Amino acid sequence: MKYNRCGKSGLLLPQISLGLWHNFGSVDSFENAESIAKEAFDKGITHFDLANNYGPVPGSAETNFGKILKNNFQGNLRDQMVISTKAGYTMWEGPYGDWGSRKYLLSSLDQSLKRMNIDYVDIFYSHRFDPETPLEETMMALDHAVRSGKALYAGISNYNTEQTREATTILKQLGTPCLIHQEKYSMFVRKAEEGLLDLLEEKGVGCIAFSPLAQGLLTDKYLNGIPENSRASNPNGHLKTDEVTEGRIQKIIALNAIAQERRQSLAQMALAWLLKDNRVSSVLIGASSVGQLNNNIDSLKNLVFSEDELLAIETILE
Repeated sequence: MKYNRCGKSGLLLPQISLGLWHNFGSVDSFENAESIAKEAFDKGITHFDLANNYGPVPGSAETNFGKILKNNFQGNLRDQMVISTKAGYTMWEGPYGDWGSRKYLLSSLDQSLKRMNIDYVDIFYSHRFDPETPLEETMMALDHAVRSGKALYAGISNYNTEQTREATTILKQLGTPCLIHQEKYSMFVRKAEEGLLDLLEEKGVGCIAFSPLAQGLLTDKYLNGIPENSRASNPNGHLKTDEVTEGRIQKIIALNAIAQERRQSLAQMALAWLLKDNRVSSVLIGASSVGQLNNNIDSLKNLVFSEDELLAIETILE
């Protein structure tokens, strides 16, 4: 594993981090989740990313991760891990279980710590911008979380460029600089390139890309259309059928041809393509098996692109 400095901070993050959005909930195999987490750590993935509502059911990913920690990471191994969690999406019913109020964020953090049975998280995020709550209140909650010792660093996720500019300014004034921004970023979703990455570099804030494989589109699963039991075939999934168009499939096929020339899988090339940019501190992957995890880690074996390869990829993506 290789490690990158997160922005201008003292924290190093593995180039590949493990997200627990899927496959770690109460409906999933605990033994499989535990095997994935153990293999990830053994391969140098020290960063484990959660949120209060990950599951399903909401909260169950944190509960299961707490059990994994208890079973496998006692003693000083906790000091070798970066554990992050977030609050900002709907977690419980009623007026105080959503968005960005101080009450919700700090109550949620306390609940997350109890579920994982840990004293602190390394990074606590505001999971999304709240248009109804003053941004100062949301950022003051992050500042308080750090000053209370319940989090070591503050982060934001799903904030646009101007929201990010304002949030990072407020946090700096409070004395708790923003460590990291978690943004959806992949070959197919490139809004981060429209000013956000430049701003993060200017402010000294790290960037971690989530959904780097575009919910599985940037893999070999969709080379022949939509397979059964895929995310696109699930009507309740985050990847919608209308996103897998014939034009998109043709792009996937063309990108896969370049990946094969590089002796990589399409997924490996997609991860490497993100990591070529030194403004990206880490990419956040999910994994449904140990084999899939290791396949993604192997992307680190070839992170160099020729100018011809980059031009060919851009031509396809346009």
